[in-house]
Amino acid sequence: MHCRAAAAALMLFACAGGLARAQTYGSATPPPRTTDVRQLRALAQAREIHERFAIGIEAERKGRWNDAAAEFERIIALHPGEPQNSTAQYDAGIAYAHLQRLDDASRAFEAALAGDPEFLAAMANAIAADLMRGDLPRARRIADRFVRLAPQSARALYSRGLVALKQGDAAAARESFAQLLQTDPQYALAHYNLALAEIQAAQYAAAEQELRVALDLAPAYARARFALGTVLLREGKRTEARAEFEAVLRDPSGDLALRNLALAMRDAIATP
Repeated sequence: MHCRAAAAALMLFACAGGLARAQTYGSATPPPRTTDVRQLRALAQAREIHERFAIGIEAERKGRWNDAAAEFERIIALHPGEPQNSTAQYDAGIAYAHLQRLDDASRAFEAALAGDPEFLAAMANAIAADLMRGDLPRARRIADRFVRLAPQSARALYSRGLVALKQGDAAAARESFAQLLQTDPQYALAHYNLALAEIQAAQYAAAEQELRVALDLAPAYARARFALGTVLLREGKRTEARAEFEAVLRDPSGDLALRNLALAMRDAIATP
């Protein structure tokens, strides 16, 4: 459940990458100064691609995802060169993701990467889509490639850490989140995920330490507080664990399912 939620958080699901790259596909085609049929056809196609990009990006901005998908599909069908092709594939993937067409989104991001192997935003979205689809081997291959291309990127490290965590590869997850925290030690979510990796490795003292840091940085982080309660329980600190579960229950804005779990855990611990 955690990794699915984190994958959703990781997903960019925005057209920012396409907007930035859209500037590279050129301005509107000028009036033709030729009577050659092939050249006129090429100019007309270039004009159509330009106009469909503008319409598709505006549809994305307004959240009209079916309309956006249709525009980018038409661009792809015209077989434009780069960077138009990978940009259209990427934006089609964004639209598909919003429509919960995750298989189509995954294929579109893969096509974007085939056209532009260093398209980092497409990598981040491909990983998130594959996590949500449950295709962990593919997500891991892309995540490892992402880190090789951008070894200092917080998103690359976080992506690989999430995939490794889902795969049960505690060592790789610990390495990724620890490296990320060297750059950004104030990242509460990374401390939380590092704690989950420590739990997988049965390193409960280390997990407790990371969860306490996460809660120092984000005291209202109910999921981290619940995890701390479970770690304390494993360490035999029943009174402290009960207090953490009660703290989760006192959070009126918390996830109802999480609060119900905290209630069950609290009630399962005998009062001193």
